[in-house]
Amino acid sequence: MIDKVVASCAEALADVPDGATVMVGGFGTAGQPNELIDALLEQGAKDLVIVNNNAGNGDTGLAALLAAGRVRKIICSFPRQTDSWHFDRLYREGRIELELVPQGNLAERIRAAGAGIGGFFTPTGYGTELATGKEARFIDGRWMVLETPIHADVALIKAERGDRWGNLTYRMTARNFGPIMAMAARLTVATVHEVVPLGGLDPEAVVTPGVFVRRVVCVPRASTSSGGFKPPA
Repeated sequence: MIDKVVASCAEALADVPDGATVMVGGFGTAGQPNELIDALLEQGAKDLVIVNNNAGNGDTGLAALLAAGRVRKIICSFPRQTDSWHFDRLYREGRIELELVPQGNLAERIRAAGAGIGGFFTPTGYGTELATGKEARFIDGRWMVLETPIHADVALIKAERGDRWGNLTYRMTARNFGPIMAMAARLTVATVHEVVPLGGLDPEAVVTPGVFVRRVVCVPRASTSSGGFKPPA
C-alpha cells in the first residue's frame, strides 16, 4: 500500500545530506514551510545551497537557517529587504554566496528542470552583469540570454490538503513556487494542514500530483487567537 504520510518533519528530513541543494517554497512568508525549515535546522545538515524567492525574513524560518551558518549559497531573486539583516551580514562578511536571478527567470529555470528542458533563451538580463559569461543569441529581432535549469536534491513546500499518495492542493497565494519546485527535486517533502482519504480531493483541483511528492507531513494550522483561526472556504 502506498502511504507517503510520515509522522513528523524530523522524520521526513532525517536523510538530507550536507551540501544538498534545497528548494524552499514561499513568496516572502506566504507559503513558506516554516515547520520543515525548523526541522532542517534541528537536523544539522550544513553547506547547503538554498533556492528561494527571498533570502529570509526577520529571525525565523529561512533567516534562522542562514543565521546558524548552515547555508553556503543562496539562489534567489529578492535577497534584500528591511528585515533581511542575517543575509546582509553574512554577505558583507563574505560568508555566503549569492546567485541573483530575476524572478521570472527563477520560476522558469525551476520549471524547466521539472519539465526536462535543457535551457531557454530570454531577453531578461541581457546587457547586464547577470548575463556575464552566458551565451547570447539574436532571436526574432531581440538579443536573448541562455538560462539553464535549476535542479534540486530536496524541495520543501507547503500545501493545504493532501492524501496518502501525495496528491496536493494549495491555498490561494501560498501556492506560488510549490508546484514547480515539487517537480524539480529528487525528493519533495510537503506539509499539509489536512490529510484526506483517497478520493477526498477533487481530481480537477489537484495541483501537484503525488508522483512528484515523496513525503507528506500533517501540520496543524497555527491559531491566531484563543478561538483559533478558520480560513474562509
